[in-house]
Amino acid sequence: MDVQKKIKSILDQLNTVLVGKRSQVQDSVACLLAGGHLLIEDVPGVGKTTLVHALARTFGLQFSRVQFTADLMPSDLTGVAVYEREKEAFVFHPGPVFAQVLLADEINRASPKTQSALLEAMEEKQVSVEGMTRPLPSPFFVIATQNPHDQLGTYALPESQLDRFLMRISLGYPERQAERQLLTGNDRRDLLATLPALLHEDELNELQRAVGKVHAAEPLLDYVQDLIAATRSGRWFLQGLSPRAGIALMRAARSQALISGRDYVAPDDVQAILPQCVAHRMVPVSDAGRGSIEQVRAMIDAIGLP
Repeated sequence: MDVQKKIKSILDQLNTVLVGKRSQVQDSVACLLAGGHLLIEDVPGVGKTTLVHALARTFGLQFSRVQFTADLMPSDLTGVAVYEREKEAFVFHPGPVFAQVLLADEINRASPKTQSALLEAMEEKQVSVEGMTRPLPSPFFVIATQNPHDQLGTYALPESQLDRFLMRISLGYPERQAERQLLTGNDRRDLLATLPALLHEDELNELQRAVGKVHAAEPLLDYVQDLIAATRSGRWFLQGLSPRAGIALMRAARSQALISGRDYVAPDDVQAILPQCVAHRMVPVSDAGRGSIEQVRAMIDAIGLP
């Protein structure tokens, strides 16, 4: 398989659906190739769910969608054992989490109890139901959408769950030319129905293995450690990155390098992916007066290149 040709075809197909969002599309593909979960945060109606549908179809993965609401229970996700009279036994009926791609739509509208039901699934790729541990399909991705916290009926995701998402991205409103194309073109739902699967499971595994083989030189690792240490200095953030977050950052940087056509990680790859990988994991210092992403970019500017 020609890796670069395959990645280009994936990006090209996704960009026909998400018009004018090339950087967000590339980040999403980098996240999945790195084997991570994706959080998409934005106001309703800007294409969050459309992007998830397009990713699942393009990657050729089994797809399941759950609309998170205040009354959603953990068993609505994981499934439940029901007594069947004919078999004289309890039979487990799997929930929607048993899919290769789970779209957790508006995840922050559900209660913290239901949000926490995803923690084991996202970290261990398994769920414990009725005293039994059941493995989830492989690969397994959670792609969650959430509305801004200031909207009615939302619950902030706990830090432990935010840490399970490799990246958080925001789509934003389209530019004028892209919006004109949306207004005059076909309905996005009709376009989604025609998308072919460009990968099968073996090809996805091959791409993920290729990500793992991307080389990271010692000076590059020094630079990453300098960035991680800066997050822990107390200058920009109240609490720094954990070792797990550092490992996730390197996976994402390797994926970004592969998409860019290189077999080694460059500082540009780290800088391009850093805000999406770490901003949702940290809280800016109270006197900063800026959001997390702006703080990350200010930190990047302050740390010298290797």
